[in-house]
Formats: sequence, structure tokens, C-alpha cells
Amino acid sequence: MRRDDLCITIPNFFRCPISLDVMKSPVSLCTGVTYDRTSIQRWLDSGNNTCPATMQVLQSKEFVPNRNLQRLIQIWSDSVARRQHDAELAANSVVLPSHDQVKVLVKQLDNNSFSALTKIVHFARESEENREFLARMDGFLNAVFDFMRNAESDIKLIEQVVHILDLMLSKISEKKPLMESNCLSTILVILQRGSSDSQIQSVQLLESLAVDGESKLKIAQKEGLLLELVKSLSKEKDPRLIEASLSCLISIAMPKRVKAKLIQSRTIPELKILLSEPNMTPSIIEKSLKLLETLSSCKEGRVEIWHDTILLQAIVQKVLKASSKATEHAVTILWIVCYLFRDEKALEAVVSGNGMTKILLLIQSNCSPAVRQMSADLLKIFGVNSKPCLSSYDTKTTHIMPF
Repeated sequence: MRRDDLCITIPNFFRCPISLDVMKSPVSLCTGVTYDRTSIQRWLDSGNNTCPATMQVLQSKEFVPNRNLQRLIQIWSDSVARRQHDAELAANSVVLPSHDQVKVLVKQLDNNSFSALTKIVHFARESEENREFLARMDGFLNAVFDFMRNAESDIKLIEQVVHILDLMLSKISEKKPLMESNCLSTILVILQRGSSDSQIQSVQLLESLAVDGESKLKIAQKEGLLLELVKSLSKEKDPRLIEASLSCLISIAMPKRVKAKLIQSRTIPELKILLSEPNMTPSIIEKSLKLLETLSSCKEGRVEIWHDTILLQAIVQKVLKASSKATEHAVTILWIVCYLFRDEKALEAVVSGNGMTKILLLIQSNCSPAVRQMSADLLKIFGVNSKPCLSSYDTKTTHIMPF
């Protein structure tokens, strides 16, 4: 079977009613109709107040993620990818090489053979046993590194290199040779020009390289790299890429100089947008707050948070809403800016955002001892004695979310 002969039927309900493309992030309006997040957000941002499919006037412009449909689309996409992969192998008469043939293919990488690299990728993708074989092969990783240095700006070559490294990531125990190769430049090119899947793979690879302070600084000092990572947080991006980028930024953000660079790269405004979005996944909310908590530990980060009332109120709104982890990160940020450093503007923003009520509810819940102590500290700053408040609310605690 040739690849051109592969007939792919897309179920109609996988298509966005606006763009007619397969939905990447399906969300449902109050009318019950599901759209791709990017398309419906663009429709609403244009000033429309109706459901595009039914033309009903919307009682609410908020939408909720359609998890079941997203799971079905992912299962279907994986199935299509497998079929395309099988068709590609058949079309190119690609038979998985033997171990001896793989050794020959690795030697051909010295000649920048795209065909050899593609066959090695197919071999590695096939099984864990194959990846173990490649990891044990003398000179394999060095050959891949050399290939990467010579790939220059050919995006197809670069994406294949990152694919093989992503497949082999768990087998690479020593990351230093990767840092000394052209890896950071390769990742930068993919973030600028690669497909969404290759961008996710490159960000995961980058996170795996951040093993110590020296490597984190080296990543931060690579011109343009932090900026591209921050751009990957845009709400228009694939949610998988947003989450991977947040994880990567969290892993490299501990050194003080890296925090300063992240703040200069306008990371905090991007986090504010993510936290202000009503329909972000709990995992993205958790990671956004964790990164913001890390940035709040330096003066520049705190100052930017202090002066942003909308951001502070968005943080307050995440208390007792997304998850226990998100609540803990949110409370820690509020505790840092309001209790430790006692900024008046921050206090006013938290109070106006109904923060005191949230903290009162939180202190009654099954939160951790650390969160309970920070909540009590915050109530002191607000001029509220937590013990009387607790006793007066005891009869109402049965409906509080357990954290």
C-alpha cells in the first residue's frame, strides 16, 4: 500500500464548526456546542455574543474543556499516526534493519545521510529493546551529536535528530556531552520553526539537560532561547506545549540570574494571561502558580506582582478552585507578598478580590499544616483573629472542598 492510498476519514464531530479542522483543544459553550478553543476565542474576542452554530445569544461567554471529546480525538489521532507510519514503511519498502544493519546505518550518519537517520528513528521507535541496543552501541550518541552539528538549519533533519534524542532520553545517563554539542541551537531552531510535536519534544529534551546550576545558567544565557520558551506559553499554543514549557521553565528557574532573565523576558505577564483564562487545565494552573511562586522569591518578581492588581486577584481566585497543589502555590505567593513583605497595594488587591473570604474558607478545610499556618498569618495581616472565625464557621464546614 502506498501512503497516498491511505484513506483517512475524519469524524464530523471531531471538526470545529468554525474552522472545519480537527480540534486541538475542544471546549463547549453554554449552548452545548463544542468548538476548538482558538477559533471560538477569536469569535468572542471579535465582539460576538452568539453561538456561531445555533446563533443563540450566549448567557455566558465562558466555556469548559470537553475532556471526553479530547480523549477520543487523541485516540483517533494516535491510530492515524500509526497507520501513516505503517504506510510510510510500506511505501518506502522500509524493513526494520537488523542489529548489524543498524551499525552500518550509524556509520552512514557521518555522511549526513537523512535516509540512514530515518531508518534509525524507525528502529528506535519500534521497541524498548531496540532503544536499549542503541544506547549500548559504542559511538552511537557521538554520531548523532556530530550529525546535529552538521544539520545547520535544515528543519527536517533537525526534527529527526530531536526525535531520536527524545526517544533515547531515558537511556542517556550523561547529559554533559549534549550540552557541549549543538543541542541548544538545535532546540532554538525548532522552537522558532518546528512543528508542534517537535517543539514539545525539544522542550522535554531541554528540561532533561537542566541538571545543575551550571547547565541552567547556560540554557538561560543562550541568546533567544528563554524568549522562545516564554512565547510557548501563549494561550494560543497547543496546551501540551504550554505545559511542557512551564515544566521546563520551572526546572531552570532556581538560580537568581535565571529568575532575573525570566522576568526581563516578560514571563509574569504571560502567566497572568494563563491564570486569567477561565478554562485552563488544572495542571497548567498548578505549573503557572509554581513558576510564579519561584519568581516571587526575588525582588524584581515581587515588585511586578505587587503592582499588578489583576494578577493578584487571579491568584486569589485559584485558591480552593483548581487543585490542592494550585491552592498551596497560590497561598504561598500571597503569603510572600502580603505577610513577609507586607506591601500595601498587594493587601488592597487581595481584599478587593475577596481574598479574606477565601482564606477563611481555606483555614477550615483539610489543608496541609503549612498552608494552614500561612493562612493564619494572612488573617493576622487582615486584622482577623482566626480562632473566633473558625468557631463561628464550624457548623458550615461540611460543604468545604477537602484539601
